[in-house]
Formats: sequence, C-alpha cells, structure tokens
Amino acid sequence: MSNHAFVFPGQGSQFSGMGKNLYEQNESAKALFEKANEILGFRISDIMFEGTEDQLKQTNVTQPAVFIHSVIAFLTTSTSIPDMVAGHSLGEFSALVANKTLSFEDALRLVSIRATAMQKACEIQPSTMAAVLALADEKVEEVCAIVSQETGEVVVAANYNCPGQLVISGSVKGIEVACEQMKAAGAKRALVLPVGGAFHSPLMEPAKLELAAAIKATQFNTPICPVYQNVVAKAVLNPSEIQENLIAQLTGAVKWTQTVQKMVEDGATHFTEFGPGKVLQGLIQKIHKESVVNGVQ
Repeated sequence: MSNHAFVFPGQGSQFSGMGKNLYEQNESAKALFEKANEILGFRISDIMFEGTEDQLKQTNVTQPAVFIHSVIAFLTTSTSIPDMVAGHSLGEFSALVANKTLSFEDALRLVSIRATAMQKACEIQPSTMAAVLALADEKVEEVCAIVSQETGEVVVAANYNCPGQLVISGSVKGIEVACEQMKAAGAKRALVLPVGGAFHSPLMEPAKLELAAAIKATQFNTPICPVYQNVVAKAVLNPSEIQENLIAQLTGAVKWTQTVQKMVEDGATHFTEFGPGKVLQGLIQKIHKESVVNGVQ
C-alpha cells in the first residue's frame, strides 16, 4: 500500500515574494491572506511579498509568514487527503491544520504567540545554534554532553535534519566550545548559524510556559490522519497527546531524520512539501532515496 505524506517547512525557508503568486491568482488564497493580516493586526502579506531579507528574518514575522504560506498553499491547491502529515519545528502547526486538528485561525494565533515568546526567551540570554556536518549523531550527542558537563553551559542536539547534518543549540559560549570540539572529533564542518536564539533547547523554557497556557486554552480536534510529531518521531492521533508534544517541542529536539524513517516504515512512498523553499524535499531524499518527493509553493 502506498501512502501520501504531506510535510511542512519551518523557519529558514522564507524568501521575499513568498506566496505572492497564490495571492494574485487565487481568490480564496487572497481571502485567507487578508484574514491572516486581520488576525495578526498588521499586513504581514506586504512583508512576505515585498519585504527585505532582514524584515523577513524577525522571528515574529518569519514564523507566521512560513506558516501562512504553507497552509494557504495546502488549502488552495491540494485536492487529495493526506494519509499522514508532519512538519519541521514550526511546520508542525501547519501539519495540524492539514489534518484538521487545528483551525487556520487558531493555529495562526498560536504561531504568533510562539514566535513572540521565543523572541523574548532569546533576549534573556545570548544564545545560538550551529550546524554540524558529517559526524555521527551519537558522537555529536556525546560531545554536547561533555561540553555541557565541563563548561556548565547549555549545549544540546536540537535538529536531526538528515544523516550527517545535525544542528546543536545552546549558549553562545557553549556553542563556540562545542564547534571546536566537533571539529576535533572529526566533523567536516561546525558552523554557527545566523539565528538569534537557542531553539529546541532548555533555554526556551520561558517561552514554553507561555505557549503551554495558550495551547491548553485552544480547541484541538480529533485529526483525520496521524501527525508524526518532532519530539516522538511517531504517529499521534490523540488530541491531548498532540498538545503535550507540541509544548515539549520548544525545548525538545526536532527528530526529523527519525520522523521520515518512521513514516517510510509505516508506508509513506510519496512526500509533498507545501510552502516556501525546498528544504524538506532535499532532506527527505537524503534520508530515504527511494521516496517520490515534490513540492507546492
């Protein structure tokens, strides 16, 4: 049996002009963009279509922008029902609209709260992330544990993107030390990323508390198909379990490699990425070469 999986990207996929074609060519897409502007209280569509790279990089813009583009691309172009869904970090909220766990409006409100809360958490302590290339996951985890123990700084494995590409997250000092150690351990590269915070690490704890309250106050419906969630890398159908995993995701790792492997194991043969960029298509092909992969922008 072949299953069709719908996947949704996270922060980092944004680009100026994103979603503009949808807005101009599709009346229902236009209405959804306008609804999003109304919910957020500013014209995010203008920033998406005409904004500079710097404007699009602000967390409180990036996250809703990627979500809006992804979900509108899905709602206005998809004619089939997914067998399973997943999203990378922020993309998990888009996935939850696709499988009808959340309404577009509620999910956008949560994404906006999440973005603002994460921005605030980033301002509390200077923190960052770094990509480690061509080093085994186990080795990366081991180096993170050693650096944390020796320096007292926060350093954790945050995004398992694909084999040979793992992003670590933590304090600025911890990440600097870890990058040196990763290279010494045999990593091809260990480079600090241009992000203003340690996403998916314990340093996001203040944001997690704020997001948890908002998630608990939001209606989560029984989904029409399973969501494969970042923190557990397996199919979830229970609404309260989905809520707990969504809250845990802020300080927990994005197990993307493990998620795609599990979806393939459960029958996924075809993956469609909805939203800006082609990041997930590239990662999926590295995780499972035999999968059929395409995208809708």
